Amino acid sequence: MIAAWWNGLAAQERRIVAVGGLFALLMLGWAFAWHPLALKRADLEQGIANQRSELAYVRAGAAEIERQRATGVRAGGQRAGKSLLALADTTARAGGLGEALKRVEPVGAKGARVSFESARFDALAGWLESLARDYGVEAIELSTDRAEGTGLVNARVTLQDAP
Repeated sequence: MIAAWWNGLAAQERRIVAVGGLFALLMLGWAFAWHPLALKRADLEQGIANQRSELAYVRAGAAEIERQRATGVRAGGQRAGKSLLALADTTARAGGLGEALKRVEPVGAKGARVSFESARFDALAGWLESLARDYGVEAIELSTDRAEGTGLVNARVTLQDAP
């Protein structure tokens, strides 16, 4: 049926139909193969650019963390010969936690457990942050429960020199 139709066309009509068919075939190939692949490639290139940006951000953050850790560790060596127990006691009192400070006791060779009753939570958090930043001391365990009064907690903190 198609062969009879094709044979019934004049030579010039066959050329027009052949060129039109080839053009249609090229357009279908572009629409169903090339164009989707080009779009996917552009999406992948954008994803790679985003991931490189995120990697740079993470690396900058890691460098900042290492810088702060090194600063904290250096500061830990500059605590005027104070033991971790003495440092915890002195800094807690200086941080406004003197009345809430109830006990400072050793834990193992390198640790200290500090107990507070009715301590202001924001002062406690600031104290822990300053110990880490200024002296390279980190809280490896923290247990709090609400005390009577707004913003007050009973807390037990186990401290250790950062590695």
